[in-house]
Amino acid sequence: MNERIRAREVLVIDEDGTKLGVMSTREALNVAREKGLDLVEVSPNANPPVCRIMDYGKYKYQMQKKMHEAKKKQKTVEVKTVKVRPRTDEHDMQVRIKQARKFLEKGNKVKAVVMFRGREQAHLDIGEAQLMKIYEAVKDIAEIEKKPKKEGRDMIMILAPKKK
Repeated sequence: MNERIRAREVLVIDEDGTKLGVMSTREALNVAREKGLDLVEVSPNANPPVCRIMDYGKYKYQMQKKMHEAKKKQKTVEVKTVKVRPRTDEHDMQVRIKQARKFLEKGNKVKAVVMFRGREQAHLDIGEAQLMKIYEAVKDIAEIEKKPKKEGRDMIMILAPKKK
């Protein structure tokens, strides 16, 4: 903006959007100063670069406001974790399934984890069955994003809410 503009000649646009034409940067700066406004380079890659006469402070404020509004509308998706063991009882399993369902209904992803200890690691099929039991209970509102996979001592599966 203003003196920082490096181009010799620029295409100048007035504050109300009318083209003033191609002129030297110095002339454009004088026109902007007469009006008590700033000369702002809007399109530096154009040939010649396009500059606009505007109140830079006001422009900056409006851009900030737009960014804030866009950020408000953006929805963040959290990944909630539900942990079970290969020997988790039926009632405890139902509690975890209810938790997972609640998370999915709110629009969050669910990371279902089966934690193995010691000799349990030899029975990966039991862990996978536990994960599939969780999926079967919520498959009406969820889809598998990441299939069951062994990572370290755990087996992990990620469920995402179904797209409507």
